[in-house]
Amino acid sequence: MSEHNVSGPIDFVLIEFTGGKPLDGVAAALLDLVERGLVCIYDLVAVRKDEDGTFSGIAFDAAEAAEFGDFVAFAGARSGLLGDDDLADAAEAMEPGTKAVLVMFENAWARPFVAAARDAGGEMIASNRIPAKDVIELLDALEAAE
Repeated sequence: MSEHNVSGPIDFVLIEFTGGKPLDGVAAALLDLVERGLVCIYDLVAVRKDEDGTFSGIAFDAAEAAEFGDFVAFAGARSGLLGDDDLADAAEAMEPGTKAVLVMFENAWARPFVAAARDAGGEMIASNRIPAKDVIELLDALEAAE
């Protein structure tokens, strides 16, 4: 099976920003991952949650998107998989007075591994994401116990 006939795992992340710091470095890091073929962006949307709890999605090509800096490079990165319900769920997870980017992406780096596994008759039957913070805390605790 060719790796072009398979997809890597698909994830989404919601990254909340506070403090008004520039986001250009974050956008540049994501763009680098895309350019190196490590990830493929399906959807990338910005969300703003006001102090009163109301929220809005932001189009990167709109004048109001200036606060998202170089994320304007992702204007039009919409497959249609993320909809209004997803924006509402994202806003529910956000703190008032914050902004965020919601990104759905394929881990394209995994395509050769997925193709090889399928060629060998393998099929993923379980998957789960373990937060890096949890792993680091556990590793620190194990090291301290030695």
